[in-house]
Amino acid sequence: MPNISPSSSRPVLRPLHANDLPALLRIQLACYGHGFIENAEVYARRLASPLNCSLVCEIDGQPCGYLAAYRSRHGKVTPLHGDFAGAHGEPDTLYLHDMAVLPSHAGRGLARALLERMWAIGSAARLHRSALVSVQDSQGYWARNGYTPQPVHDAVERSRLASYGDGAVYMVRALSTR
Repeated sequence: MPNISPSSSRPVLRPLHANDLPALLRIQLACYGHGFIENAEVYARRLASPLNCSLVCEIDGQPCGYLAAYRSRHGKVTPLHGDFAGAHGEPDTLYLHDMAVLPSHAGRGLARALLERMWAIGSAARLHRSALVSVQDSQGYWARNGYTPQPVHDAVERSRLASYGDGAVYMVRALSTR
C-alpha cells in the first residue's frame, strides 16, 4: 500500500477515461522530455480500444498519476506516438505502455500501487506475462519490479522499438495466473 502521510487522503485507483486526458497530458508533460509526449488524439484512440485497461491514480479527486496499459501478445510493441498494437489471436500479455506520477507525489508508493493493481488485473484476465519498453534509463527501475530484458526478433517489432530511440529495451515479467 502507498506510503501516504496522515494529512493526505488515500489514493483512489480507477479506470482511465477520456475525460482524464487533460490531466494525463499535464502529468506526462511534468514527467517526460518533449520527445516522449504523446498527444490527446492518440490517447483518445487508445482509451477507446477494447484492449485498453489503463488506470488513473487520484488523491482528493485530483489525478496525480496514471498507467496506460492494454491486453496484447508477447513480443508486440506499440510504437511511440502510435495506437495500441492490436493483438492477433487471444491476448497473453499485459502491455504497460506508459506510467507517470507527478513529481510532487514521488516517493509515496503511487507507482507501485498502480503496478500492483495492474498486475492483479492482468492475472485475473489470465494473461501470462507483462511487457513494456524501458526508456530514459529506467531499466534498473523495471528490473527491481521483476522485469527482464528480452530480445525482439520480428523486424516490424524491432522498428517499433527503435521509435523510442537509443537505449530502449523490451522487458518482460511473469504474472501469476492462479
